[in-house]
Amino acid sequence: MDTDSVAELVTRALAALRAATGPDDPGDQDSLHEYAPLLWRAAADGAAALPLGLELIGSADPVEREAGCDLLRDTGDRHEAVRAGTATALVALAQRETEGRVLRSLARAIGMTYDPRAVPVLVALAGRPEAEIREEVARSFAEVVTGLPDGPDIRTLIRLTRDPDRHVRDWATFTLGVQAEVDSPAIRAALRERTADEHAETRREAIRALACRHDPRAVPLLAGLLGNPEGAHVLTFDAAQTTDVSEAPPAIQEYEPGDDWVTDAVNACNPVRRARLDAWAWEVVTTLHRLRPDLDAAVSMERFGWGRSLGVAAGSGPSDYDIEALLARADGNPAHAAELVAADLPRTLPDSAFGPRPR
Repeated sequence: MDTDSVAELVTRALAALRAATGPDDPGDQDSLHEYAPLLWRAAADGAAALPLGLELIGSADPVEREAGCDLLRDTGDRHEAVRAGTATALVALAQRETEGRVLRSLARAIGMTYDPRAVPVLVALAGRPEAEIREEVARSFAEVVTGLPDGPDIRTLIRLTRDPDRHVRDWATFTLGVQAEVDSPAIRAALRERTADEHAETRREAIRALACRHDPRAVPLLAGLLGNPEGAHVLTFDAAQTTDVSEAPPAIQEYEPGDDWVTDAVNACNPVRRARLDAWAWEVVTTLHRLRPDLDAAVSMERFGWGRSLGVAAGSGPSDYDIEALLARADGNPAHAAELVAADLPRTLPDSAFGPRPR
């Protein structure tokens, strides 16, 4: 149990932040490393941390307002009950705040409220001249994206993918392309534009995002990444799994087949194996329905992914299984996989309630 009070932890965090942000020099960077852990510990007590955070963001001192935003961010992250009140306070702060350092922390904090009121605040902050603030905006949209293809959040992210700062472009491309499971011609056009970005990370994120959308234009671009003499990023193999191709790109064969991500990519690019996995998944569900009529089971697939999941609603609560992992556990036998799920989930009613057991 933490013996320090929330007030003591916040006081120490403020001292560390002041030491790390001298007016004429970078300050004590060791103190900066102490700052975030102290606030995270303080945020564990949501009831005590919330009023302190609200008090700090009302201070005349920008350092205190910055710390207040960071404390509210951690508190909202850890305690759902405080998020609505935190969002209300941060929206009000955004209307009067002018200090860049505070606005950067505010952008981080308001995303962690998961509140739709954060969207117009982030849209406004995306127009700030400071690249650090725009980068935080691109990151924070991931938590509050509306899912509307032509919403203000998506339009703003598209604009940020063309930002002059490479880090802003990188985060905007990642958030738009991977975090926001939204698709439209405008989104694909923005991602396609970034596949020629001079920044390697941004370029890779754009190719990955197009692959997630099963866009055929991603296939030759992925092949180029896989053919990199220095080796492909693990996320490139992840992206290769989502492409609709009849066979794996030849460059994959140059990698060590024992690596899981290489094997997964090769398997996912095999249409025969895909069809077989679909058939096995269907057999698991139908067998499970016969064995356990008290369970509501269904197979789903991520919109921008490759894996199949088995979702089961039972009296003890919902359970999810990765189909491939479940079949591996059952030695590739779909009927046995269904039996394993049935054994995992206890019955909430006696057997007699469901009629005679299937033979």
